[in-house]
Amino acid sequence: MLLSKSCEYGLRAMLYLGTLEDDEAAEDEDAGPTREYVSIQTISDDLEIGFSFLTKVFQQLNDAGLLTSKRGPGGGVALTRAPDAISLYEIVVAIDGNDLFEECVLGLPGCGEAEPCPLHEHWTEERDRMKTTFQRTALNEVPDVRLTPFVDDLAEADGASA
Repeated sequence: MLLSKSCEYGLRAMLYLGTLEDDEAAEDEDAGPTREYVSIQTISDDLEIGFSFLTKVFQQLNDAGLLTSKRGPGGGVALTRAPDAISLYEIVVAIDGNDLFEECVLGLPGCGEAEPCPLHEHWTEERDRMKTTFQRTALNEVPDVRLTPFVDDLAEADGASA
């Protein structure tokens, strides 16, 4: 895959947080975090991603302004905007940088319009199409049925404690 393991995990974790979105809070994008904070340990356990590794990924997403975090009891991470206001492009760039959408697919230095590599013309078309797709696709538009059992369990636990 063209994405790093960190980026794959970041996308999965953001999708997870997006599925927990509170519909009422989603109406007000400027209200800050759009739901309760979720502990990193819970996300780590549910998605089977190492806690330390996930913490580093979340730090990158926090630095990019896509997540907010809170320490202590009741702490964890939360989206800073509604899932429909966060593009997949923002997540990828926050973790992997812009190289996927700007650099040579073969990693050749100097590849460009003046001195194209053998794949330059084809890759440029695909890269631009992929960039547009990632920019136009919001977090809430990517269903991930593999996350549904975790979200259902969390919702039941929240309902039982209320």
